[in-house]
Amino acid sequence: MYPARMDDRGRIKVPAAFKEYLEKFEDKRLFVTSLDRRIAQVYPIVFWKQTEKFLETFSEDPEAAENLAFNAADLGAETEMDAQGRVLFSTELRRELGLEDQPAHLYAFGGHIEVLNQAIYEERKLAATAKPAADRAKLRRAGLK
Repeated sequence: MYPARMDDRGRIKVPAAFKEYLEKFEDKRLFVTSLDRRIAQVYPIVFWKQTEKFLETFSEDPEAAENLAFNAADLGAETEMDAQGRVLFSTELRRELGLEDQPAHLYAFGGHIEVLNQAIYEERKLAATAKPAADRAKLRRAGLK
Protein backbone atom coordinates (compact mmCIF):
# COMPACT_ATOMS: atom_id res chain seq x y z
CA MET A 1 0.00 0.00 0.00
CA TYR A 2 1.46 3.33 -1.04
CA PRO A 3 0.24 6.79 -0.05
CA ALA A 4 -0.30 9.30 -2.85
CA ARG A 5 -1.92 12.62 -3.55
CA MET A 6 -3.35 13.99 -6.76
CA ASP A 7 -1.68 17.17 -8.01
CA ASP A 8 -3.57 20.25 -9.21
CA ARG A 9 -3.52 18.93 -12.79
CA GLY A 10 -5.25 15.65 -11.91
CA ARG A 11 -2.16 13.43 -11.90
CA ILE A 12 -1.00 10.88 -9.36
CA LYS A 13 2.66 9.97 -9.12
CA VAL A 14 3.05 6.21 -8.87
CA PRO A 15 5.74 4.63 -6.66
CA ALA A 16 9.00 3.56 -8.31
CA ALA A 17 8.06 -0.14 -8.21
CA PHE A 18 4.80 0.55 -10.07
CA LYS A 19 6.59 2.82 -12.55
CA GLU A 20 9.08 0.05 -13.33
CA TYR A 21 6.23 -2.44 -13.76
CA LEU A 22 4.32 -0.18 -16.17
CA GLU A 23 7.46 0.64 -18.17
CA LYS A 24 8.00 -3.07 -18.94
CA PHE A 25 5.03 -3.16 -21.30
CA GLU A 26 5.78 -2.61 -24.98
CA ASP A 27 2.55 -0.64 -25.40
CA LYS A 28 2.86 2.27 -22.94
CA ARG A 29 -0.82 3.24 -23.06
CA LEU A 30 -2.86 2.99 -19.88
CA PHE A 31 -6.60 2.95 -19.31
CA VAL A 32 -7.66 4.78 -16.15
CA THR A 33 -11.23 4.15 -15.02
CA SER A 34 -13.53 2.77 -12.35
CA LEU A 35 -15.74 -0.27 -12.72
CA ASP A 36 -17.73 0.38 -9.54
CA ARG A 37 -17.65 4.20 -9.31
CA ARG A 38 -15.85 3.88 -5.95
CA ILE A 39 -12.31 2.68 -6.66
CA ALA A 40 -10.16 3.76 -9.60
CA GLN A 41 -8.10 1.32 -11.62
CA VAL A 42 -5.02 1.99 -13.73
CA TYR A 43 -4.69 -0.76 -16.33
CA PRO A 44 -1.83 -1.35 -18.75
CA ILE A 45 -3.75 -1.29 -22.04
CA VAL A 46 -3.04 -4.97 -22.70
CA PHE A 47 -4.84 -5.92 -19.45
CA TRP A 48 -7.65 -3.47 -20.14
CA LYS A 49 -8.28 -5.14 -23.51
CA GLN A 50 -8.54 -8.50 -21.68
CA THR A 51 -11.00 -6.98 -19.20
CA GLU A 52 -13.10 -5.55 -22.04
CA LYS A 53 -13.19 -8.94 -23.74
CA PHE A 54 -14.22 -10.59 -20.45
CA LEU A 55 -17.05 -8.10 -19.96
CA GLU A 56 -18.23 -8.55 -23.57
CA THR A 57 -18.40 -12.34 -23.26
CA PHE A 58 -19.59 -12.74 -19.66
CA SER A 59 -22.84 -14.66 -20.03
CA GLU A 60 -23.67 -15.54 -16.41
CA ASP A 61 -25.03 -12.04 -15.75
CA PRO A 62 -24.87 -9.91 -18.91
CA GLU A 63 -26.60 -6.99 -17.21
CA ALA A 64 -23.89 -6.80 -14.51
CA ALA A 65 -21.19 -6.94 -17.19
CA GLU A 66 -22.91 -4.23 -19.20
CA ASN A 67 -23.19 -2.02 -16.11
CA LEU A 68 -19.48 -2.35 -15.35
CA ALA A 69 -18.60 -1.71 -18.99
CA PHE A 70 -20.79 1.41 -18.94
CA ASN A 71 -19.09 2.71 -15.79
CA ALA A 72 -15.67 2.08 -17.30
CA ALA A 73 -16.55 3.89 -20.52
CA ASP A 74 -18.30 6.75 -18.73
CA LEU A 75 -15.40 7.51 -16.37
CA GLY A 76 -12.44 6.08 -18.25
CA ALA A 77 -9.79 7.56 -20.48
CA GLU A 78 -6.70 6.34 -22.25
CA THR A 79 -3.46 8.01 -21.16
CA GLU A 80 0.26 7.38 -20.75
CA MET A 81 2.52 7.74 -17.75
CA ASP A 82 4.88 10.70 -18.06
CA ALA A 83 8.66 10.56 -17.50
CA GLN A 84 8.24 11.42 -13.80
CA GLY A 85 5.84 8.51 -13.26
CA ARG A 86 2.64 10.58 -13.13
CA VAL A 87 -0.65 9.25 -14.46
CA LEU A 88 -3.44 11.61 -15.52
CA PHE A 89 -7.01 10.95 -14.32
CA SER A 90 -9.98 12.35 -16.22
CA THR A 91 -11.87 15.22 -14.60
CA GLU A 92 -15.03 13.12 -14.39
CA LEU A 93 -13.24 10.23 -12.71
CA ARG A 94 -11.44 12.26 -10.08
CA ARG A 95 -14.58 14.23 -9.19
CA GLU A 96 -16.84 11.16 -9.07
CA LEU A 97 -14.39 9.28 -6.82
CA GLY A 98 -13.48 12.23 -4.59
CA LEU A 99 -9.78 12.11 -5.42
CA GLU A 100 -9.19 15.84 -5.78
CA ASP A 101 -7.22 17.43 -2.92
CA GLN A 102 -7.48 14.23 -0.88
CA PRO A 103 -5.00 11.59 0.24
CA ALA A 104 -5.11 8.46 -1.92
CA HIS A 105 -3.84 4.94 -1.44
CA LEU A 106 -2.40 2.79 -4.23
CA TYR A 107 -1.84 -0.94 -4.39
CA ALA A 108 -1.28 -3.51 -7.09
CA PHE A 109 -3.99 -6.10 -7.62
CA GLY A 110 -4.61 -8.47 -10.53
CA GLY A 111 -2.17 -6.81 -12.92
CA HIS A 112 -3.51 -3.28 -12.43
CA ILE A 113 -3.23 -0.52 -9.82
CA GLU A 114 -6.14 0.20 -7.49
CA VAL A 115 -6.55 3.80 -6.32
CA LEU A 116 -8.64 4.40 -3.21
CA ASN A 117 -9.69 7.74 -1.75
CA GLN A 118 -9.31 8.16 2.01
CA ALA A 119 -12.90 7.20 2.86
CA ILE A 120 -12.82 3.99 0.79
CA TYR A 121 -9.39 3.13 2.22
CA GLU A 122 -10.75 3.43 5.78
CA GLU A 123 -13.82 1.37 4.84
CA ARG A 124 -11.72 -1.39 3.27
CA LYS A 125 -9.25 -1.34 6.17
CA LEU A 126 -12.08 -1.79 8.66
CA ALA A 127 -13.48 -4.73 6.66
CA ALA A 128 -10.04 -6.33 6.22
CA THR A 129 -9.18 -6.10 9.90
CA ALA A 130 -12.54 -7.37 11.21
CA LYS A 131 -11.61 -11.07 11.14
CA PRO A 132 -8.12 -11.59 9.67
CA ALA A 133 -7.41 -14.81 11.58
CA ALA A 134 -10.62 -16.44 10.33
CA ASP A 135 -10.01 -15.19 6.78
CA ARG A 136 -6.45 -16.53 6.82
CA ALA A 137 -7.56 -19.91 8.18
CA LYS A 138 -10.27 -20.21 5.51
CA LEU A 139 -7.84 -19.43 2.70
CA ARG A 140 -5.16 -21.75 4.10
CA ARG A 141 -7.72 -24.59 4.00
CA ALA A 142 -8.28 -23.64 0.33
CA GLY A 143 -4.54 -23.83 -0.45
CA LEU A 144 -2.99 -20.50 0.58
CA LYS A 145 0.67 -21.03 1.50
